[in-house]
Formats: sequence, structure tokens, C-alpha cells
Amino acid sequence: MKDKYVLGVDIGTYSSKGVLVTLDGSVTASHIVEHEMSQPKPGWFEHDADAVWWHDFSEITRAILDKSGVDPGQIKGVGTSAIGSCVLPINAEGKPLRPGILYGIDTRAMDEAEQLNQIIGKQKIFKQGGSHLSSQSSGPKILWIRNHEPEIYKQTRWFLTSQAYLVFRLTGKPSIDIYTAGGYAPMFDVNKISWIKAMEPYVTEVDRLPPYYWSHEIVGNVTEKAARETGLAVGTPVITGTTDAASEAVSAGVSEIGEMMMMFGSSIFFILKTAELTRTENFWSSNFLDEGSYAFLGGMSTSGSLTRWFRDQFGQPEMAAQAAGGENAYALLAGLAEKSPPGSNGLIALPYFEGERTPIHDPLAKGVLFGLSIKHTRADVYRAVLESVAYGIRHNIELMEAEGVKAKRILAVGGGTKNLPWMQIVSDIAGISMGIPEQQIGASYGDAFMAAVGIGEFVNYHQIKQWITMKHEIRPDQNKKDAYALNYEIFKNIYQKTAPLMHTLSRAQRKQS
Repeated sequence: MKDKYVLGVDIGTYSSKGVLVTLDGSVTASHIVEHEMSQPKPGWFEHDADAVWWHDFSEITRAILDKSGVDPGQIKGVGTSAIGSCVLPINAEGKPLRPGILYGIDTRAMDEAEQLNQIIGKQKIFKQGGSHLSSQSSGPKILWIRNHEPEIYKQTRWFLTSQAYLVFRLTGKPSIDIYTAGGYAPMFDVNKISWIKAMEPYVTEVDRLPPYYWSHEIVGNVTEKAARETGLAVGTPVITGTTDAASEAVSAGVSEIGEMMMMFGSSIFFILKTAELTRTENFWSSNFLDEGSYAFLGGMSTSGSLTRWFRDQFGQPEMAAQAAGGENAYALLAGLAEKSPPGSNGLIALPYFEGERTPIHDPLAKGVLFGLSIKHTRADVYRAVLESVAYGIRHNIELMEAEGVKAKRILAVGGGTKNLPWMQIVSDIAGISMGIPEQQIGASYGDAFMAAVGIGEFVNYHQIKQWITMKHEIRPDQNKKDAYALNYEIFKNIYQKTAPLMHTLSRAQRKQS
């Protein structure tokens, strides 16, 4: 088995990672490339598809081949994932016509979402697509291009999502995985698993949308041009891949009904595997990665991006210590949070720095620090930021359960899980137990496994259990949950009472930009 390998590459919001894995799950080599995200206007978030997505993929594959010394011909399959769902228009020659519009953090198309709700009908969209339109939906973003960039729209041959562009560059073939296609509401019918031709007058023609596949299906093979740019062997099979959160769920070991992945990345994403398509008003539902599997979904707009914000704006002591050869700045900040007690000495934050997805679905929501006094310290502020994410998770889980959906087991993954004090805060506030897998490579590890399924080395996704072991089990302290009770109720009330002011401020800022 050691002479065969599968390659997984994931493109994230601020960094990309690749991993070369043997068929027994052992990691042979990995590589990380960091990049920036552009924000040309408030509420707009973009990546340059070639300078970020394809550049990172090519650099990663070449670095991994160099580190491992593996012959490219020994790589039997390639799997990719990326942030999503995103919108990238390309022309007939395959050239991007503008930067890729990113996932739910990009809120530019909310007027278009409202326009579609009024014309088509909110409940009709919900019935066909499994969820209401939100900043996560790609259909309104396509319509935004049609409305605001008509010349680009006219030149567009295909609208691709992020990992689909990688597959296109590798194989020359357009594609989208069925899970991610669900994010292209209102253009995709999750019941019939098909594009909806009747929606063409409202968004775009279906022949501008790519063919859809299950995530492990092989779309094509590495072309000569792609082989020259990446170092991969000509003819290597390339699977469809999927959005990063779904790959991360695979890497966490989610394979049984009732298991939920909670991804602590730049944002938070929940994926609960269900036996059927489960529709609720506050969350999303979709087909999952293979035929007969379904996903119940939720997501918060900011998580790790808040800790990055605090590090960059207020973490100078920790960054200086890191530069001097000390611990990683984030590890030092984790220790800072422990200098403040549960409840952050009465300081409460709202994590809605870039609006919010579930459960409030408010792209105009704002971040808040509430209860500040002279006595508060930098440690209180940082702990309040961490607690705000935990309050948001509790809010999501409570509404899930109120709508009849309960996770039997929660598996936590992503960069945030390295911060164990933070994970304990989440456990205590939300009252949940979480398993943290030993292997924390992330979505790229799931990509590699999906590639192994695609080339026939594994029969199905249940066999991911052969690759996964647990490193930590985090359990809640009920006494601490009780200590957070008042702050949690205030947390919910702050938003309810200030939402109109948030909206006024957001609209004013957008008019000024």
C-alpha cells in the first residue's frame, strides 16, 4: 500500500494546505501557503482565482513532490476542496473575468436576494432549494453580476465555484459537486438533483452552470498543460471535490447518521449528517457527498477571523514574543484569556463583525463590546471575543434542537481546536461534549480520502473511520454553564435591541463607500 498515494489540496480564506497520504491514512508530506483576502468595499470579499486559488494549488503540489521525493506517477488520484460556495465567471477560453466572489461573508447581493424572493416567492425557493436565500446563496451573486457588471455577464461561459476552478484548470472540464450546487439557490433543486430551467429568466441560463457530480466521482484527468504547471503526472484522475466544510466533515470522521462536524476556521460551520432532507426555517439542508446522504447545515460568519483581528490590532506583546523566538502568538493569547474569569468580568461581545448567517440571518449585523468599564483589561476583551463565538454556537444548537434536530455526537476540527481553553469555553457555554480528532490537517485530508474512494480503493465514506483516532474529549462543566447564563441572555437581547441601529449604520457605510 505504501507505493500508492492520494493527494488532497484545500484552498481556505487565508491559507491553503495540501497533503500527500498513503492508502492506510499515513501522511507522507504536507505544505501550507498563506495568502490574503481582498475587501474592495464593505461587505465585499474576493480572491483572485489565478493569483490565489491556482497559484496555491500549483505551489503546494510542487512543494509536496519535492519534500516527499515521490514519483508523480505514484499519485493515483487528486481531490480538491475550497471555500464556498463562491462565484467565479470564466469565459469560453477558461479565463476568469473578475475576482471570485466569496461565500457567506460576502453580502453584496442582499438586494438581489430580496428581489428574487419577491419575484419567485420565498416559500417556493425554500421548497425547491432546501433553504431560504441568504448571503451564503450563490444565485443572488450571479444576479448581482448580471445587474452591476453586464459586460462581464455577457462574456461568461461558465459560473464556477472555487474548487471547480481548480478541477477546470487540471482537467479542462467544468463541474460542480452536488453538495455545493445546493448553495446555488434558487437555481438548484435539491429534491430532483437538477438545475431548474424555469429560473433562467430570474438568474441565468442553466447552460452557463456546469455539470454536477457526486464529490468522489472522477471528472477528468490531468492535462499536459496542468502537468507542466503542477508537476503532477499527465492522466492522473481528478475527482469533483467539494466545499471545504464538507471535506472537513470527512476528515473529522463524520460518516454515521447523527454525527455533526463543527469547524472552527475563519468562520464556523456545522454539518450534521441526516437520514433525509430536513427543512427548517433557520438552517439549511442539502444533499451530501454521495447518493442517499443528506446534510443539515448552519454557519457563523466569524470565528478564527476574530482571533486574527484581535492578534493584529491588540496582540503586539504576543506577536513580539513570537518574533523573538517564543511561542506562537495564538498560543500566548490562549493563556491571556485564562487571566480573565468566566463571563469576562461582565464584558459581553457580539461576534457579528461581518454580519451573521445562522441563526439570525442578518448580513447587516455588527460586532459589539457591551459593558465596558475602566476596570476591564485586554484579557477581558479577548476572553469576551472567545465567549461571543461560544454564545453564538449555543444559540445555533438551541434552535436546532427546538426544530427537532439533535446531534448524537459532535466532532470539532479546524485551527481553533488547537486553543483548548477556547474549546472548553465553548463546551461550558453551549453545554456540549466534543471529540477532537488526532489528525488535524483538515479538509485536505478529507479530500485525499475522497480521492481514494473515487479511484476505488475504498467502497464508501464509512471507511474513513480507519483513518481517524480521537485526541481529546472535551466535556462541559455544568457549574460554569450556569455562571454564563445571565451573560447569554444579555447576549441575545443586545442584538434584538440594537439590530435597527446596526442596520442604519451598515446602510450608511455602504452609501459612503
